[in-house]
Amino acid sequence: MLGFLPTSLTIHDKEYEIRPDYRNILTIISAFNDEELRDTEKTYICLVRLFPDFYSIPEEDYKEAYEKAVEFIECHMKSDRPSPKVIDWEKDEQLMFAAVNKAAGKEIRAEEYMHWWTCIGYFQNIDRDSVWGYILTIRQKKAKRKKLDKAETDFYNANKSIIDIGRVTDPKLDAQMYADELFQQLLEEQREIEVKEG
Repeated sequence: MLGFLPTSLTIHDKEYEIRPDYRNILTIISAFNDEELRDTEKTYICLVRLFPDFYSIPEEDYKEAYEKAVEFIECHMKSDRPSPKVIDWEKDEQLMFAAVNKAAGKEIRAEEYMHWWTCIGYFQNIDRDSVWGYILTIRQKKAKRKKLDKAETDFYNANKSIIDIGRVTDPKLDAQMYADELFQQLLEEQREIEVKEG
């Protein structure tokens, strides 16, 4: 439906409520990018944080639940080809929120609730002439191996610590990369936890 901000996802013909606030999604993305977490842990964090009733989802539907979760996080805008990482949500937080706040015309962190897709809408309207927009342009050019102009080169040389980000450590937003074995491992680990706690 046009103009609809989803607050639930359909898994195997059943609706499940989700937590769509942008802060929650950024927490999930932070987990995806955490090199110390295993893939199964990242998947588990995503599902538990997004679905308040995660434990009511049948185990055989976990894979579909994860795929739907990823589609939601990607705003149904998955690219046909993987693109290089140009944003580090944690490292870029202050610059990014300043630019998003300008696009939104308000301090979004002061909002009690903001849907993830609304936040992304503001993010996509960031002024490319802002400091953050300029950094993003340089990162995109470098990622595509395009030549920087003189002003961009000078700015880059003076601000490498701000502009450079690490290599992509987690391509896991692509749900197709998850094989059935991953979910089987997740289930087994969850059962072990329940046995220990039981």
